[in-house]
Amino acid sequence: METPLSTSCLIIGSGPAGYTAAIYTGRANIPTILCEGELPGGQLTQTTEVENFPGYPEGIQGMDLMDDLRSQALRFGCDIRSKIISRVDFSRRPYRAWTDEEEEITAQTVIIATGASAKYLGLPDEKKYAGRGVSACATCDGFFYRKKTVAVVGGGDSACEEASYLSGLAEKVYLIVRKPYLRASKIMQKRVLENPKIEVLFEHETDGLFGEEKVEGARLTYRRGTPEEKQVEIAISGFFLGIGHHPNSELFRPWIQTDPEGYILTEGIRPLTNLPGIFAAGDVADPLYRQAITAAASGCRAALEAERFLAAGE
Repeated sequence: METPLSTSCLIIGSGPAGYTAAIYTGRANIPTILCEGELPGGQLTQTTEVENFPGYPEGIQGMDLMDDLRSQALRFGCDIRSKIISRVDFSRRPYRAWTDEEEEITAQTVIIATGASAKYLGLPDEKKYAGRGVSACATCDGFFYRKKTVAVVGGGDSACEEASYLSGLAEKVYLIVRKPYLRASKIMQKRVLENPKIEVLFEHETDGLFGEEKVEGARLTYRRGTPEEKQVEIAISGFFLGIGHHPNSELFRPWIQTDPEGYILTEGIRPLTNLPGIFAAGDVADPLYRQAITAAASGCRAALEAERFLAAGE
């Protein structure tokens, strides 16, 4: 049997949270292994232009931003591995984790930075137009659709929040709702229904998107399966998913406490979980903001907490 790799800090996941944590543990001379996961660099690598990350006045490609953060973590000595952690044992310290190749890693502290994945409808066109009109983050990408017509799909609070935000930028916002009603809270319903720039398309389902190089429109079905069924096309430049996010926390749930949606519970602003020496950073513990800069900030906090934990010799 191979001897397990041993480290003071294991970071599971990359993205702004994981890489920032690695920068801070590296500068503190804490031996650190970072396993990047299925999507090295995280969700931001699937974004084209990033204009709201401080320090890049002209904007930067999402992939380039992640490459910069990764290079900075390497500069400070982080052992970055293109590995996927497939199982863990957090029953006692040192904590244990195994890669998909069955390499065992033991660690005195663990920073979970596995992020959250946007929920999609499952249409082939969502992949076809990814970064070319399809987005799961209005705050991230809405700026590119100023004075244009866009659509948001969903009927809950997330979709209504996205539609309301986009109405401040776009000329017109369609809200595509499968049901004949909104599931959002009363205040969010009121905000949407009274907004003159938002048109709610009740009882519509999205069948696909169309356009030459980028999204130019969406094909919908009205009242599917009824005598009133009909096909509808709307002209749009952007298609936003507002059906929520899925925190990538399944691997840790036997040991780590989460909320009903699966987001890891932490102690207020501090990234402490219910287990000593295990910290959560980024979107896996953030159902509210989900921004690169807030993820980076939480990665910083997690690394500082790990440093204090190790220094205390607990």
